[in-house]
Amino acid sequence: MTREEQQLEKHFRDLARTAYQRGIAVFSDFLNLNELNIFQSLRPEFSYLKMESFGGYELAERQIAVFRPEAPVFYADYPICCLKITPLNVKFAESLNHRDYLGAILNLGLERTCLGDILVEDDAAYLFCLERMADFIRENLTRIRHTSVYVEQVEAEDFHYEPKYKEVGGTVASVRLDKLLALAFNASRSSLTGLIEGGKVFVNGKLVTSNGYEPKEGDLVSVRGMGRFRFQGTGGQSKKGREYVTLWRYI
Repeated sequence: MTREEQQLEKHFRDLARTAYQRGIAVFSDFLNLNELNIFQSLRPEFSYLKMESFGGYELAERQIAVFRPEAPVFYADYPICCLKITPLNVKFAESLNHRDYLGAILNLGLERTCLGDILVEDDAAYLFCLERMADFIRENLTRIRHTSVYVEQVEAEDFHYEPKYKEVGGTVASVRLDKLLALAFNASRSSLTGLIEGGKVFVNGKLVTSNGYEPKEGDLVSVRGMGRFRFQGTGGQSKKGREYVTLWRYI
């Protein structure tokens, strides 16, 4: 475990202690997949607390962790705000990608831990951020590359998101994690082995380092730096005894 990971564990223990001693819900900042995995690994240590995480919508990759007492003094919602970013003039707007949005927001001087996922659509983007940073972003994010933008807050009940995915089908010799990755990302199994062993692959938010791990139907597989897909299941065997599988790769 690296020094940073040890410090993160200590931070989680401090949050848990505060939640228990004060009888209140205590939240972290936004966490990436590896940090969320460390959070989940501490569950047995804090069995007397409720440990949950949420990122503003169902499939969020970056999430805020919370420690809640069994009988909290009062219930607190996640301190997450959703902001919609749109060009002031659609006709003259550039085609902006995730990196463009993230770069412009970080250039305001914000830490990555203040920001959750950024969902990019054709003519807008949705940013999840810590509630306390929402006004600052709304007031200061006025341009992305050469495009002038307008930022407004979106209430939870008004936010509707349908993830886009590409259905990928094929056959595999067996339903192993390395074989599903090769199918999902159209790459050789050998080129992906290092990603699994290198701690970059997560199944339902939990780190998996075994190439032979067998995902179950409905499992969400996330690969840092490459994307994610859901294993939809098998559909019989080919004449050569290979398994037909279907994946939903999110785009």
